[in-house]
Amino acid sequence: DAPKMLAKMHQGGLAGGIILSLPPADYVGTFDSGSGVERARHVVDWCRGHDTLFPFFWIHPLDDDAEGQVEAAVAAGVVGFKIICAHFWPEDERAMRIYRLIAQAGKPILFHSGILWNKGPSAKYNRPGNFECLLEVPKVRFALAHISWPWVDENLAVYGNMSASRNRGAAGGFEMFIYTTPGTPRIYRREALTKLFGIGYDVQNNVLFGTDALADELNVEWVRQTHELDNEIYRSLGLGDAHVSHIFSKNLLRFIGRSEEKLEGRPKVH
Repeated sequence: DAPKMLAKMHQGGLAGGIILSLPPADYVGTFDSGSGVERARHVVDWCRGHDTLFPFFWIHPLDDDAEGQVEAAVAAGVVGFKIICAHFWPEDERAMRIYRLIAQAGKPILFHSGILWNKGPSAKYNRPGNFECLLEVPKVRFALAHISWPWVDENLAVYGNMSASRNRGAAGGFEMFIYTTPGTPRIYRREALTKLFGIGYDVQNNVLFGTDALADELNVEWVRQTHELDNEIYRSLGLGDAHVSHIFSKNLLRFIGRSEEKLEGRPKVH
């Protein structure tokens, strides 16, 4: 349950984070994870009463009732949405319609990006360049998870394009975040983060920390190692306390639209 998971998170140096709902049937196949309404209510109820747990609803945007699922999830109280393009292109017009609805509701979208370890081929759908279609979604606030590994360079190029378009005053008010949850094996981690913070783009307010840990079987040692490794890399790159604090907490709050809130007991930076 949530209190036990939070206790384990605290042991790993974290105060909270995004909690994903059970996946849609499209992703899990024969496993019955419930209807969209049931899954949205379940994740909201699971996080209820814990100010540092933020419920995200995992939606399949090509479902026939996807529009209704967005409305029901927002009404239930989800903070944001999770989408994995497991076997469809991000620019599919049916999916684009759902992105627009989510953006209109003022909720962020967390996309998988990079090689997807599922039961079938899906790499072609999840290259970061495919997500440039979001330039056409007004007010969308989205993150590409896993730094899009192994396409870290392409992820940064897409971020550069998004940032340049915003700076040129492009209509739409879109904003991209880079979600650093592994993905990247440890041998590539320093290289990826060095590129991210050495490329020269303004990324201070748009990088999110993550662990990709299971809520019901949270591995404390994995969480601690991920946190400590990233912290050590940031220090070696010369990032100061303020910058690291943005990565570990403040940027997440801004991503979910709670920029004035503070995470009590957020992870210390060393």
